[in-house]
Amino acid sequence: MRALSDDIYKQFSDFLEVQCGIVLGANKQYLVKSRLIPLMTQFSIVKLSELIQQSMSYKNRELRTAVIDAMTTNETLWFRDKYPFELLAKKIYPELLQKKKSIKLWSAASSSGQEAYSIAMTSLEYQKQKAVLGMNVQIIGTDISNTMLAQCKNGIYDTLALSRGLSDERKRQFFTSVNDGSGKMQVKPEVKNLTSFRNYNLLDTYTGLGKFDIIFCRNVLIYFSSDVKSKILNQFASALNPDGYLILGASESLTGLTDKFDMIRCNPGIVYKLKS
Repeated sequence: MRALSDDIYKQFSDFLEVQCGIVLGANKQYLVKSRLIPLMTQFSIVKLSELIQQSMSYKNRELRTAVIDAMTTNETLWFRDKYPFELLAKKIYPELLQKKKSIKLWSAASSSGQEAYSIAMTSLEYQKQKAVLGMNVQIIGTDISNTMLAQCKNGIYDTLALSRGLSDERKRQFFTSVNDGSGKMQVKPEVKNLTSFRNYNLLDTYTGLGKFDIIFCRNVLIYFSSDVKSKILNQFASALNPDGYLILGASESLTGLTDKFDMIRCNPGIVYKLKS
């Protein structure tokens, strides 16, 4: 059976918030069903409620991981909103390169890797256009989903994914065709070499990641409660080097959540700079 009682839904919502900070809110049973019903066949479980209850126990680690994986997987696209990547090349890189040659970036909640690879492509384009010598860019992508991380590391995308925000010119420059007749393409080694990916929960401490000059955390905070947002943003501040930048999604704001950043209005877009 695929029915989901209010009681089970509430228990699962609380479980998901504790595990990864995501707030489902009321009346999102349809989302839970659409994400978890495919797992019923995989784990030979007849009732959706039973699958959920088993996932909330510590007895079946594989199921627990698969459920969290399914609930935290979000779609993304290349060069989303365009302006963050334009700002990298027009404002942030020139400013940072006046003081240092090595720049470290974090793509938090990197999903299937499009954001991290878009940053890498922007970096390569900038170095070529500006003839920058000695510029060293390191991009770390993190996500809670091992399924997504496997996709990131492979760097192979199907025709649908490739059609979402990626120009033909960038496909030619930064991708090679996978020779299996599928139309899939793989990012070139020069792009991959700028990136690394690892499993990381934004609710954990960030000390193990080191310090960054730029953090991308776009269209992620909308899923968290205000308290969790505040905690994450303050930890981002601690993880940034002096004069570091935080780039959020177009609809996201720091208002009432942290006082550790200055908002900088650009044309177009907004970025946040760590206060001195």
